[in-house]
Amino acid sequence: MRAVVFESEGSLILTDRPDPAPGHKQILIQTAAVGMCGTDTHVFDGEFEGTVFPLVPGHEATGTIVELGEGVNEGVFDFQVGDHVAVNPSTVCGECEFCLNGHQNLCRFWNGLGVVASDGASQERFVAPAGNVYKLKPETDLYQAALIEPLACAIRGWDVLPRRLGDHVLVYGAGTMGLLMAQLAPRAGAASVTVVDLNEQRLQAAADVGVQHRFTGADEAGAAQGREKWDVVIDCTGSIRAIEDALTRVKPAGFFQDFGVAPADRTANYSPFRVYRDEISIVGTMAVLNSFGRAVELFEAGAIKPEAMISHSFTLEDYADALEMFRAGTGRKLQIRPNDTESRVFA
Repeated sequence: MRAVVFESEGSLILTDRPDPAPGHKQILIQTAAVGMCGTDTHVFDGEFEGTVFPLVPGHEATGTIVELGEGVNEGVFDFQVGDHVAVNPSTVCGECEFCLNGHQNLCRFWNGLGVVASDGASQERFVAPAGNVYKLKPETDLYQAALIEPLACAIRGWDVLPRRLGDHVLVYGAGTMGLLMAQLAPRAGAASVTVVDLNEQRLQAAADVGVQHRFTGADEAGAAQGREKWDVVIDCTGSIRAIEDALTRVKPAGFFQDFGVAPADRTANYSPFRVYRDEISIVGTMAVLNSFGRAVELFEAGAIKPEAMISHSFTLEDYADALEMFRAGTGRKLQIRPNDTESRVFA
Protein backbone atom coordinates (compact mmCIF):
# COMPACT_ATOMS: atom_id res chain seq x y z
CA MET A 1 0.00 0.00 0.00
CA ARG A 2 1.35 3.44 -0.95
CA ALA A 3 1.48 6.27 1.57
CA VAL A 4 2.92 9.76 1.87
CA VAL A 5 4.94 10.04 5.06
CA PHE A 6 6.29 13.15 6.73
CA GLU A 7 9.55 11.58 7.95
CA SER A 8 10.63 14.65 9.90
CA GLU A 9 10.27 18.40 9.80
CA GLY A 10 10.50 19.47 6.15
CA SER A 11 11.01 15.95 4.78
CA LEU A 12 8.46 13.73 3.02
CA ILE A 13 8.60 10.47 1.08
CA LEU A 14 6.23 8.24 -0.86
CA THR A 15 6.64 4.71 0.42
CA ASP A 16 5.09 1.25 0.41
CA ARG A 17 3.83 -0.07 3.71
CA PRO A 18 1.56 -2.93 4.85
CA ASP A 19 -2.19 -2.30 4.93
CA PRO A 20 -3.21 -1.10 8.41
CA ALA A 21 -5.41 -3.51 10.35
CA PRO A 22 -8.46 -2.19 12.27
CA GLY A 23 -8.33 -2.75 16.01
CA HIS A 24 -11.17 -2.94 18.52
CA LYS A 25 -13.99 -0.59 17.40
CA GLN A 26 -11.90 0.70 14.53
CA ILE A 27 -12.76 0.82 10.83
CA LEU A 28 -10.49 0.34 7.81
CA ILE A 29 -11.35 2.78 5.02
CA GLN A 30 -10.20 3.00 1.40
CA THR A 31 -9.47 6.67 0.85
CA ALA A 32 -11.46 8.51 -1.82
CA ALA A 33 -10.24 12.05 -1.22
CA VAL A 34 -8.40 14.08 1.38
CA GLY A 35 -8.38 17.87 1.29
CA MET A 36 -5.16 19.81 1.67
CA CYS A 37 -5.29 22.34 4.49
CA GLY A 38 -3.05 25.00 5.99
CA THR A 39 -2.63 22.71 8.98
CA ASP A 40 -0.79 20.27 6.70
CA THR A 41 1.85 22.90 5.95
CA HIS A 42 2.22 23.73 9.65
CA VAL A 43 2.68 20.02 10.43
CA PHE A 44 5.21 19.58 7.62
CA ASP A 45 7.18 22.62 8.80
CA GLY A 46 7.24 21.39 12.40
CA GLU A 47 5.08 24.31 13.56
CA PHE A 48 2.14 22.34 14.95
CA GLU A 49 2.35 21.70 18.66
CA GLY A 50 2.61 18.02 19.58
CA THR A 51 3.21 16.48 16.14
CA VAL A 52 5.08 13.17 16.33
CA PHE A 53 7.14 12.17 13.28
CA PRO A 54 7.01 10.06 11.18
CA LEU A 55 3.38 10.76 10.30
CA VAL A 56 1.01 10.20 7.38
CA PRO A 57 -0.74 13.57 6.81
CA GLY A 58 -4.33 14.22 5.76
CA HIS A 59 -7.34 14.96 7.97
CA GLU A 60 -10.17 16.08 5.62
CA ALA A 61 -11.09 12.60 4.43
CA THR A 62 -13.78 10.47 2.85
CA GLY A 63 -13.77 6.90 1.65
CA THR A 64 -15.37 3.46 1.52
CA ILE A 65 -15.40 0.96 4.38
CA VAL A 66 -13.18 -2.03 3.63
CA GLU A 67 -13.14 -3.86 6.97
CA LEU A 68 -14.74 -3.58 10.41
CA GLY A 69 -12.72 -4.18 13.55
CA GLU A 70 -13.99 -6.28 16.40
CA GLY A 71 -16.92 -4.78 18.32
CA VAL A 72 -17.75 -1.96 15.89
CA ASN A 73 -21.46 -2.78 15.69
CA GLU A 74 -21.98 -3.97 19.26
CA GLY A 75 -23.51 -0.64 20.32
CA VAL A 76 -25.30 2.08 18.39
CA PHE A 77 -23.45 1.71 15.10
CA ASP A 78 -24.62 -0.16 12.02
CA PHE A 79 -21.72 0.01 9.59
CA GLN A 80 -21.31 -2.33 6.66
CA VAL A 81 -18.43 -3.03 4.30
CA GLY A 82 -19.00 -0.84 1.24
CA ASP A 83 -20.55 2.09 3.12
CA HIS A 84 -19.46 5.54 1.97
CA VAL A 85 -18.22 7.60 4.92
CA ALA A 86 -16.69 10.89 6.05
CA VAL A 87 -14.30 10.99 9.00
CA ASN A 88 -14.00 13.43 11.88
CA PRO A 89 -10.23 13.48 12.53
CA SER A 90 -10.40 14.83 16.10
CA THR A 91 -9.91 12.40 18.96
CA VAL A 92 -10.00 13.46 22.62
CA CYS A 93 -9.26 11.95 26.02
CA GLY A 94 -12.77 12.36 27.49
CA GLU A 95 -11.31 12.88 30.97
CA CYS A 96 -9.65 16.31 31.18
CA GLU A 97 -11.34 19.45 32.50
CA PHE A 98 -12.30 20.67 29.02
CA CYS A 99 -13.70 17.35 27.84
CA LEU A 100 -15.82 17.14 30.99
CA ASN A 101 -17.15 20.70 30.72
CA GLY A 102 -18.26 20.39 27.10
CA HIS A 103 -15.24 21.88 25.34
CA GLN A 104 -13.75 18.72 23.86
CA ASN A 105 -12.16 20.71 21.04
CA LEU A 106 -9.89 22.24 23.69
CA CYS A 107 -8.89 18.84 25.12
CA ARG A 108 -5.40 19.03 26.58
CA PHE A 109 -4.67 15.66 24.95
CA TRP A 110 -6.32 16.42 21.61
CA ASN A 111 -5.05 14.19 18.79
CA GLY A 112 -5.96 14.76 15.16
CA LEU A 113 -5.56 12.02 12.56
CA GLY A 114 -2.77 13.16 10.27
CA VAL A 115 -1.93 16.06 12.57
CA VAL A 116 -0.52 14.93 15.92
CA ALA A 117 0.30 11.29 16.61
CA SER A 118 -2.08 9.16 14.49
CA ASP A 119 -1.67 8.55 10.78
CA GLY A 120 -4.05 10.36 8.45
CA ALA A 121 -5.58 9.64 5.07
CA SER A 122 -2.85 10.47 2.54
CA GLN A 123 -2.48 6.77 1.88
CA GLU A 124 -4.52 4.21 -0.02
CA ARG A 125 -6.23 2.94 3.14
CA PHE A 126 -6.42 4.28 6.70
CA VAL A 127 -7.91 3.38 10.07
CA ALA A 128 -10.31 5.53 12.10
CA PRO A 129 -12.20 5.02 15.37
CA ALA A 130 -15.81 3.98 14.71
CA GLY A 131 -17.07 6.92 16.76
CA ASN A 132 -15.40 9.31 14.32
CA VAL A 133 -16.93 7.77 11.20
CA TYR A 134 -20.13 9.16 9.66
CA LYS A 135 -22.14 7.28 7.05
CA LEU A 136 -23.03 9.13 3.86
CA LYS A 137 -25.89 8.56 1.47
CA PRO A 138 -24.91 6.25 -1.43
CA GLU A 139 -25.57 9.05 -3.93
CA THR A 140 -23.34 11.59 -2.13
CA ASP A 141 -20.24 12.46 -4.15
CA LEU A 142 -17.33 11.07 -2.13
CA TYR A 143 -14.82 13.51 -3.60
CA GLN A 144 -16.87 16.63 -2.97
CA ALA A 145 -17.78 15.31 0.50
CA ALA A 146 -14.17 15.74 1.63
CA LEU A 147 -15.31 19.34 2.27
CA ILE A 148 -17.43 18.10 5.19
CA GLU A 149 -14.59 18.38 7.72
CA PRO A 150 -13.83 22.06 6.97
CA LEU A 151 -17.59 22.66 6.83
CA ALA A 152 -17.82 21.25 10.38
CA CYS A 153 -15.17 23.80 11.44
CA ALA A 154 -17.19 26.58 9.79
CA ILE A 155 -20.34 25.48 11.62
CA ARG A 156 -18.41 25.67 14.89
CA GLY A 157 -17.40 29.18 13.88
CA TRP A 158 -21.03 30.21 13.48
CA ASP A 159 -21.94 28.48 16.75
CA VAL A 160 -19.97 31.13 18.66
CA LEU A 161 -21.31 34.06 16.63
CA PRO A 162 -24.66 35.75 17.35
CA ARG A 163 -26.60 34.51 14.28
CA ARG A 164 -28.98 37.46 14.42
CA LEU A 165 -31.50 38.00 11.64
CA GLY A 166 -30.59 40.98 9.48
CA ASP A 167 -26.89 41.30 10.30
CA HIS A 168 -24.45 42.48 7.63
CA VAL A 169 -21.39 40.23 7.47
CA LEU A 170 -17.89 40.97 6.16
CA VAL A 171 -15.50 38.07 5.51
CA TYR A 172 -11.77 38.55 4.96
CA GLY A 173 -10.38 35.88 2.67
CA ALA A 174 -11.91 33.80 -0.14
CA GLY A 175 -10.02 30.59 0.50
CA THR A 176 -11.82 27.43 1.53
CA MET A 177 -12.82 28.64 4.99
CA GLY A 178 -13.82 32.12 3.84
CA LEU A 179 -16.05 30.63 1.15
CA LEU A 180 -17.64 28.24 3.65
CA MET A 181 -18.27 30.94 6.26
CA ALA A 182 -19.75 33.18 3.55
CA GLN A 183 -22.05 30.44 2.24
CA LEU A 184 -23.33 29.68 5.74
CA ALA A 185 -23.93 33.35 6.59
CA PRO A 186 -27.40 33.62 4.96
CA ARG A 187 -28.46 30.45 6.79
CA ALA A 188 -27.33 32.15 10.01
CA GLY A 189 -29.60 35.12 9.29
CA ALA A 190 -27.33 37.53 7.43
CA ALA A 191 -29.04 40.22 5.35
CA SER A 192 -25.88 40.66 3.27
CA VAL A 193 -22.50 38.95 2.92
CA THR A 194 -19.39 40.68 1.60
CA VAL A 195 -16.07 38.98 0.87
CA VAL A 196 -12.75 40.80 0.43
CA ASP A 197 -9.59 39.23 -0.97
CA LEU A 198 -6.57 40.58 -2.84
CA ASN A 199 -6.57 37.54 -5.16
CA GLU A 200 -8.89 38.05 -8.15
CA GLN A 201 -9.02 34.30 -8.83
CA ARG A 202 -10.36 33.70 -5.34
CA LEU A 203 -12.92 36.47 -5.76
CA GLN A 204 -14.08 34.61 -8.87
CA ALA A 205 -14.46 31.50 -6.71
CA ALA A 206 -16.61 33.57 -4.34
CA ALA A 207 -18.77 34.56 -7.30
CA ASP A 208 -19.05 30.93 -8.38
CA VAL A 209 -20.38 29.86 -4.97
CA GLY A 210 -22.95 32.66 -5.01
CA VAL A 211 -21.43 35.50 -2.97
CA GLN A 212 -22.91 38.72 -4.38
CA HIS A 213 -20.59 41.34 -2.87
CA ARG A 214 -16.89 40.81 -3.66
CA PHE A 215 -14.10 43.36 -3.41
CA THR A 216 -10.32 43.63 -3.10
CA GLY A 217 -10.57 45.67 0.11
CA ALA A 218 -12.95 46.90 2.78
CA ASP A 219 -12.69 50.55 1.67
CA GLU A 220 -13.88 49.58 -1.79
CA ALA A 221 -16.64 47.43 -0.31
CA GLY A 222 -17.79 50.21 2.00
CA ALA A 223 -17.86 52.81 -0.77
CA ALA A 224 -19.90 50.53 -3.02
CA GLN A 225 -22.39 49.66 -0.28
CA GLY A 226 -22.62 53.02 1.48
CA ARG A 227 -21.41 51.63 4.79
CA GLU A 228 -18.28 52.00 6.89
CA LYS A 229 -18.76 49.12 9.32
CA TRP A 230 -20.40 45.70 9.57
CA ASP A 231 -22.25 43.87 12.35
CA VAL A 232 -20.06 40.78 12.06
CA VAL A 233 -16.51 40.72 10.68
CA ILE A 234 -14.73 37.39 10.25
CA ASP A 235 -11.05 36.99 9.44
CA CYS A 236 -10.32 33.76 7.55
CA THR A 237 -6.80 34.72 6.44
CA GLY A 238 -4.65 34.54 9.55
CA SER A 239 -2.84 37.62 8.19
CA ILE A 240 -1.90 40.11 10.91
CA ARG A 241 -2.39 43.01 8.51
CA ALA A 242 -5.88 41.76 7.61
CA ILE A 243 -6.80 41.18 11.26
CA GLU A 244 -5.73 44.69 12.25
CA ASP A 245 -7.79 46.18 9.44
CA ALA A 246 -10.78 43.92 10.10
CA LEU A 247 -11.07 45.00 13.72
CA THR A 248 -11.61 48.60 12.62
CA ARG A 249 -14.56 47.56 10.47
CA VAL A 250 -16.79 46.29 13.30
CA LYS A 251 -19.89 48.27 14.26
CA PRO A 252 -20.50 49.22 17.90
CA ALA A 253 -22.02 46.18 19.66
CA GLY A 254 -20.68 44.06 16.81
CA PHE A 255 -18.60 40.89 16.68
CA PHE A 256 -15.13 40.13 15.34
CA GLN A 257 -14.12 36.52 14.85
CA ASP A 258 -10.52 35.31 14.67
CA PHE A 259 -11.08 32.28 12.42
CA GLY A 260 -7.90 32.16 10.35
CA VAL A 261 -4.79 30.64 11.90
CA ALA A 262 -2.12 33.29 12.49
CA PRO A 263 1.49 32.38 13.37
CA ALA A 264 1.63 31.52 17.08
CA ASP A 265 4.36 34.04 17.84
CA ARG A 266 2.75 37.05 16.12
CA THR A 267 0.67 39.77 17.79
CA ALA A 268 -1.83 42.27 16.38
CA ASN A 269 -2.34 45.90 17.37
CA TYR A 270 -5.82 47.19 18.13
CA SER A 271 -7.50 49.87 20.24
CA PRO A 272 -8.56 48.46 23.62
CA PHE A 273 -10.45 51.70 24.25
CA ARG A 274 -12.61 51.16 21.21
CA VAL A 275 -13.36 47.57 22.20
CA TYR A 276 -14.42 48.92 25.59
CA ARG A 277 -16.32 51.97 24.37
CA ASP A 278 -18.18 50.23 21.54
CA GLU A 279 -18.74 46.92 23.35
CA ILE A 280 -17.10 44.92 20.59
CA SER A 281 -16.96 41.16 21.16
CA ILE A 282 -13.85 39.32 19.96
CA VAL A 283 -14.31 35.56 19.68
CA GLY A 284 -12.08 32.68 18.69
CA THR A 285 -13.02 29.30 17.26
CA MET A 286 -11.05 26.08 17.26
CA ALA A 287 -11.72 23.11 14.96
CA VAL A 288 -14.83 20.97 15.46
CA LEU A 289 -17.16 20.75 18.46
CA ASN A 290 -20.34 18.66 18.12
CA SER A 291 -20.66 19.93 14.57
CA PHE A 292 -19.52 17.08 12.32
CA GLY A 293 -22.90 15.36 12.16
CA ARG A 294 -24.55 18.67 11.34
CA ALA A 295 -21.95 19.23 8.61
CA VAL A 296 -22.94 15.93 7.02
CA GLU A 297 -26.61 16.94 7.16
CA LEU A 298 -26.00 20.41 5.72
CA PHE A 299 -23.68 19.12 3.00
CA GLU A 300 -26.17 16.53 1.86
CA ALA A 301 -28.94 19.15 1.99
CA GLY A 302 -27.01 21.29 -0.51
CA ALA A 303 -26.00 24.12 1.84
CA ILE A 304 -22.75 24.74 -0.07
CA LYS A 305 -21.63 24.53 -3.70
CA PRO A 306 -18.71 22.09 -3.55
CA GLU A 307 -18.22 21.71 -7.29
CA ALA A 308 -17.17 25.37 -7.51
CA MET A 309 -14.69 25.04 -4.65
CA ILE A 310 -12.47 22.15 -5.78
CA SER A 311 -9.98 23.08 -8.49
CA HIS A 312 -7.34 20.33 -8.52
CA SER A 313 -6.77 16.74 -7.46
CA PHE A 314 -3.37 15.09 -7.08
CA THR A 315 -2.09 11.54 -6.92
CA LEU A 316 0.14 10.45 -4.05
CA GLU A 317 3.09 10.71 -6.44
CA ASP A 318 2.30 14.40 -6.94
CA TYR A 319 1.83 15.25 -3.25
CA ALA A 320 4.90 17.51 -3.16
CA ASP A 321 3.55 19.44 -6.16
CA ALA A 322 0.23 19.91 -4.35
CA LEU A 323 2.03 21.20 -1.27
CA GLU A 324 4.00 23.68 -3.35
CA MET A 325 0.86 24.87 -5.15
CA PHE A 326 -0.95 25.29 -1.83
CA ARG A 327 1.89 27.43 -0.45
CA ALA A 328 1.76 29.59 -3.59
CA GLY A 329 -1.93 30.31 -2.94
CA THR A 330 -2.99 29.27 -6.44
CA GLY A 331 -6.03 27.21 -7.27
CA ARG A 332 -9.06 26.69 -5.04
CA LYS A 333 -9.44 23.60 -2.86
CA LEU A 334 -6.69 21.08 -3.58
CA GLN A 335 -7.28 17.40 -2.94
CA ILE A 336 -5.16 14.27 -2.72
CA ARG A 337 -6.87 11.21 -4.22
CA PRO A 338 -4.62 8.31 -3.17
CA ASN A 339 -6.24 5.69 -5.39
CA ASP A 340 -6.25 7.80 -8.58
CA THR A 341 -3.69 7.21 -11.30
CA GLU A 342 -3.52 10.78 -12.63
CA SER A 343 -3.75 14.31 -11.28
CA ARG A 344 -6.57 16.50 -12.61
CA VAL A 345 -7.61 20.15 -13.03
CA PHE A 346 -11.29 21.02 -12.59
CA ALA A 347 -11.35 24.83 -12.42
